[in-house]
Amino acid sequence: MARYRYKGVDGKGKAVRGVREADSPRALRNALRREGVLATDVRDAIAREKQSKGFDIGSMLRSVSSVDLAVATRQLATLLRAGIPLVESLAALRDQSENQLFQETLSQVRDKVNEGISFADALSEHPKVFNDLYINMVRAGEASGTLESVLARLADFMENQNRLKGKVQGALFYPGAIATLTVAVTFFLLTVVVPQVSAIFENFGKVLPWYTRALMATSSFLTTFWWLAILLAVSSVVLFRRWKNSEKGEAVWHRTLLRVPVVKGLVTMVAVSRFTRTLATLLRSGVPVLGAMDITRRVLGNVELMRVIEEARASVREGESIAEPLKRSGRFPPIVTHMIAIGERSGELEQMLEHVSNAYDDQVEAQLTALTSLLEPILLVAMGGVLVVIVFSIISPLLQINEFIS
Repeated sequence: MARYRYKGVDGKGKAVRGVREADSPRALRNALRREGVLATDVRDAIAREKQSKGFDIGSMLRSVSSVDLAVATRQLATLLRAGIPLVESLAALRDQSENQLFQETLSQVRDKVNEGISFADALSEHPKVFNDLYINMVRAGEASGTLESVLARLADFMENQNRLKGKVQGALFYPGAIATLTVAVTFFLLTVVVPQVSAIFENFGKVLPWYTRALMATSSFLTTFWWLAILLAVSSVVLFRRWKNSEKGEAVWHRTLLRVPVVKGLVTMVAVSRFTRTLATLLRSGVPVLGAMDITRRVLGNVELMRVIEEARASVREGESIAEPLKRSGRFPPIVTHMIAIGERSGELEQMLEHVSNAYDDQVEAQLTALTSLLEPILLVAMGGVLVVIVFSIISPLLQINEFIS
């Protein structure tokens, strides 16, 4: 059988699309017709994939979101628990997905599994969709015969991570909107309002205050070289991102974040929550401790904390407990290392790690709420301060004109 990509219209007039296997395009059209779908376009999926290997901006922008992956993982666990074979379950997920890249990925994974390759090995051929954490948990589930349970646990993990990410983004949205509005209003005043007022000052015989002259010079520069200002701003952002993504810059930036008073606590709490929940999920799924710590290290997102976990992993390899090297590093709160030590002694490390993660998730939410409450008035005051400076720099010379006329 060949694989074909199709587009069509169902009985309700709704547009449908997908990828299906059939002996020929005609056979696929007949099969779709029996299902109440009128096929309007049927193409060879393999040929389409070969054509798409060239430079295609559209394909570069396609991605599979973590939300889509979490939903699909939950659905796959449900199908497997219902007794549906893995190959058929993957086909069902493929037909249901509306993401073209995800459809192609699931089709290729299904084909590999159908050829006898393990599910984990098939997933490993698509690292942009399935990360090391996902692949290793699936591998552990296949080895232990508990794939459906591991997938359900993996879905829980991704949903928790997506929930935490959503809280962070939601908390930063309003302050970001205020900052953006402040920049936009300031740019408008300097490029539209101030130039009109400057014409009045040209016939003013007295020397203008230094702050008014500075405002007029800034306005003149932005009005004439606005493109240069935008170019400098964009270049600064690009250069900063390049530096931050470099090996040296990334280390310096992450180390700096762990020293800023307000940000330090939030970064640490997010890292602790991610570390404990990831490690607990991997250990519950049957992944060995050393392998679990290696995977956990790579999902922390902070080079300095990754170094700490790598050193702890080396100590564990030599027979030491997990808690001791984490405690020596000074990067993890004492309560966290204490609870991990208790979990190791009692044989309930996974449960203790989950308790820590749940507690820190709540602390992250409380910290974000407090930080947002603090940022909002600060940004509003800053916005008002900028407007006051601009208005004062304009009104002050105008009052002098009125005094001179009178």
